[in-house]
Parts: sequence; C-alpha cells; structure tokens
Amino acid sequence: MKYTILNIIVLIGLSLLLGGAVYSGYRLAGVSAEREQVKEDYSLSNSVSFGLFSIDQWRDRITDVLSSQIQDFHITKAQQKDLLVMVEKQMHELISKTVAEINQPQKGLGGKLKKLAFNTLVDSAELQAQVKPFAKTVVAKISSPESEKRLKNIAGSKVNQLTKQIYDSVSVANYTVTKYVYKKYKVSNPVAFNQRIDQRLSALKIQLIQYVCIMLGCVLLALLLWFSLRKQVHMQTPLFVFALIFAMVMLITGSLLPVIEVDARIQSLDLGLLNGKVEFKNQVLFYQSKSILGVVETLIAQSKPDAIVVGILILLFILILPLLRLIAKGIYVLSPQKFGGNGIVRYLTFELGKWDMSDVMIVGMLMTYIGLNGILKSQLSNLNIHSESLNVITSNGTSLQPGYFIFAGYVFFAALLSYILKRVSPHDGL
Repeated sequence: MKYTILNIIVLIGLSLLLGGAVYSGYRLAGVSAEREQVKEDYSLSNSVSFGLFSIDQWRDRITDVLSSQIQDFHITKAQQKDLLVMVEKQMHELISKTVAEINQPQKGLGGKLKKLAFNTLVDSAELQAQVKPFAKTVVAKISSPESEKRLKNIAGSKVNQLTKQIYDSVSVANYTVTKYVYKKYKVSNPVAFNQRIDQRLSALKIQLIQYVCIMLGCVLLALLLWFSLRKQVHMQTPLFVFALIFAMVMLITGSLLPVIEVDARIQSLDLGLLNGKVEFKNQVLFYQSKSILGVVETLIAQSKPDAIVVGILILLFILILPLLRLIAKGIYVLSPQKFGGNGIVRYLTFELGKWDMSDVMIVGMLMTYIGLNGILKSQLSNLNIHSESLNVITSNGTSLQPGYFIFAGYVFFAALLSYILKRVSPHDGL
C-alpha cells in the first residue's frame, strides 16, 4: 500500500493531534488533583466543625464583642441625666418609706421614744430637699474617669474568668490544621489564606477549561481530517486506528478525572449582639469530589456486599468492557480476513455493544447532578434567614467537573466509531 506525501502529512498531523490530546489528558489529571487538594485544604480549614459548631469560636467572637463594648463604655450626658432622675426617684421613695415606717403607731415605750426623737430632730421635708444635690454628687462620682476605669476592669476580669471556663475538644485539632495550611500556603491569617485560595482556584479553573478544550479540539480536528479523506479507501484503516487511540485516551482520562463536585457552605452568618456583630464566613458544611474510578474504589472498599457488587458492575460494564471493545475494534480492522472474522472478535466488536453501559452512566451522572443540586438548593434555602438580629446566607457550589465532559465526549465518539465501522468494515463478506 502506497501513501502519497499528502497522506503522510495527514498521518503526521494526526500524530501531533494525538500527542496534544495525550498531553492535555496528562495535564488535566495533574491540575484536577491539585485543585481537589486545594479545595480539601480550604474545606478542612473552614470546616463548620472548627467554626460555627465550635464552642471556642463562639467564645472568642462573643468575648471580642463584649471586650469592645466594655472598652467603649462611657456614660454620656444624656445617660447622666437619666441616671440622675433614677437616683433622685429611688432616694425620694426610700426617704418616704422610712418616714412612713417610723410614724406608724408604736405600742412599746422604746418605739414611741424613737418616733418622738425622729420627729423632733429630723425634718422630712428638709431631707427631701437635700436629695437632688446628693444625687448629683453620686452621679458625678459614678461618671468620673476613675470610676469608669474601675468598672471596665471589673467587667473585663469577669468576662475573662468566664471565658476560661468555656472550651471544647476541637481547639487542639483546629490549631494543628490552621498551622499546617498556613505554612503550606505561606500565609499568616485567615484573610490572606482565603485570598490565596481564591486566586489559586481561579487560575486552576482557567487551566482546566483550556485543557478540556484542547483535548476535545484535537479530537474534533482529527474527525474533520478523517471526513476530508473519507473517499480515500486506503486511508480508512490507519485513520480508524488513530480514532480508536483518541477514544482510549478520552475513556481513560474521563474515568480518572472528577465528574461531580458537591460543595455546600454557609457563606455568611451575622448575629447582632450588644450593638456589635458575631460573624462567621465561608463555613463549609460538606465537600466531596469524585471520579468514576473513585466511585468504584469507594464502593468496593465498603463492607456491604451490595455496595461491592455495584462497584464491580460499574468497573466491568463502564470501564473494562468499553476498553475491551475498543481493543477488539482495533484487532478487527488490522487483522487479516481469517482472524478478523473470529467469532470472539466479532462478538466483542459488534454484539457486545448492548452491554456497554457508558452511555447509561452519562445519563445517570447527569440525573445525579440535577438531583443533588435540587436537594441542596432546597435544604440550604431553608437555612437562609434575614432578620434584624440574624442574617444567614448559604451557597451551593455543586457542579459537573471536566471528567464528565471528557467521558461524555468519549461516549459520543465511541458511538460514532461503531457507526463508521459498520460502513467501512474490511471484512464485510464475513
């Protein structure tokens, strides 16, 4: 079989496209693994167990509010006036009550003598007249800087005494995790850590999109080249073999990359307290990212027989069987007529397609995503609260990941190859 220079150039071009697809798959695996690690570090550091559900975190935030209120404590002029009115009222009532008790009818000689002495020596009207200047002296003493400082010290010591009695069992774990992630990302505080994570995730997202487009673009260009040479019969076999290798690359890449990511979090919780605010930001309720192969590993690792059976079935009918069928197609088109007509090869190539469940997996993953997304939106919406004292905002980051799109591309590409093989079969007479 002779190839023209144009045919050789086409084969070289296909080789370059295949190399681009393989490299894209390799980079996708690396970038996806890094992104998953970054998300796991972020989720661990911002876990609701170390934040919103931690007694220590509530203690620290409430203590900050109380300390701020204590340090800002100052009796204003308006408060001094109100306090003066209250002191005068209490003192007038106290004097009136005392005079009324003494002037009650006395039965004993001692009581009558006390009553006589009090009425002789004490003028109740004069006492009432002295209430206002005395009240002013009391309020001035309370409002003095020395008294305010003394009150702040007393209140602060009581708050510190109370906070020492409040603790939980996650403080050590929280400190260890925080120290680890801060050192890993070379930051020193939560704000810098969150900014560094957001920047890194944005960069990784762009890279993932780029490599997915490159891989699918390489496959699409290969198909266009094949279509342009569809009338050159002698090129059909090498073109089909190249297509099979493209399909294998997509199958392997799609099964290794994450397909669905579930990310549910409380974006912010603001609680008004004593003119201050207790805040929690980006509290991760749940995070999980799985590939098809990861799902299989998780199911097989379970102790339940039904989970193990499901994992084996997924491995067999969604990963191993499609790979065997691609290999069988390659053997079929490359083998001589006698071997290509072998019953096992033909059965794997043509008949076993009804047991290939990769297309079912695509639909199943899509339905799983729709279902999970709907459930999380519904449940998280119930946590959203908007009131004068409390505001809670949740966010749902559930999404399909690159593995899904690569695997879906493989499913459509494999179906197209099966259709083409029936039309260009080199062993039609068998």
